[in-house]
Amino acid sequence: MIAFARLASQQKTAAASLAFLSLLVVAAVFAPHLAPYDPNAQDLANARSAPSLSHPFGTDFQGSDVLSKIIYGARPTVAIAAGVSLTTVAIGFLLGLLAGYRGGLVDGALMRLVDIMLAFPALILHIILVAPLRAGFASLFLALTLTGWASVARITRGVVLSLVNSPYVAGARALGVTPLRIVTRHIIPNCASTVIVVFAMRAGTSVLAAGSLNYLGLGAPADTNSWGTMVNLGQYDIVTAWWWPFFPATALAVTVLALNLIADAARDLLDPRMRRQLTQSRTP
Repeated sequence: MIAFARLASQQKTAAASLAFLSLLVVAAVFAPHLAPYDPNAQDLANARSAPSLSHPFGTDFQGSDVLSKIIYGARPTVAIAAGVSLTTVAIGFLLGLLAGYRGGLVDGALMRLVDIMLAFPALILHIILVAPLRAGFASLFLALTLTGWASVARITRGVVLSLVNSPYVAGARALGVTPLRIVTRHIIPNCASTVIVVFAMRAGTSVLAAGSLNYLGLGAPADTNSWGTMVNLGQYDIVTAWWWPFFPATALAVTVLALNLIADAARDLLDPRMRRQLTQSRTP
């Protein structure tokens, strides 16, 4: 009964998170039609105006509408969340699959590389990779991809090791099934649930890392409507114009929270032990 209540609660939060992320994607795709103003239009006479009916989220130091900037800022956020997550999960999954299945020297070499990557604090490693490059989404994408695959590879390796030593894989080997068929028919399908959870986790981590680098001025160019850049520019007016940094920071926090809640719900929903507990709780 406890498992059922927990799963039901998580389904509600996951549904709310999916609804928010769906709105975020819609805002990113249809930003020119949804934004009430041109995000780069300046109106110095209304600079730092408090939230009102005409400007629900207020204006910044140039008189630009903050709501319009946040809507346009959904574009780089969605691009980073999807692009970086797909790339890092693909690279990390393939390397983790190779290390876990082959073992031996290949496993040792790849895992030592993973240890080196994970030994550095993530933000420090991002700064080291981004700082020498020109500010832009290409350098941001490259840095987040180069640092994000290691944790995915380690998680995938652990799952593959448990599958390689399972009875049905041993039986397939005894029957003379080729390694390629074992990987494609038995190992990869059983890693699907892990990949889904890791993808959602990496999406949240990528959005947070991109926002941090943009806040530090090392990610997107200063004239780009990104949430981290907006927080950076608005922090100096937080006392007199709190709405300017508050709303983009809130959008960033809620997006990361929604992705993490979806990852948490997917983990429990796809966990065989949780499904078994749920079945037992429903049995009279």
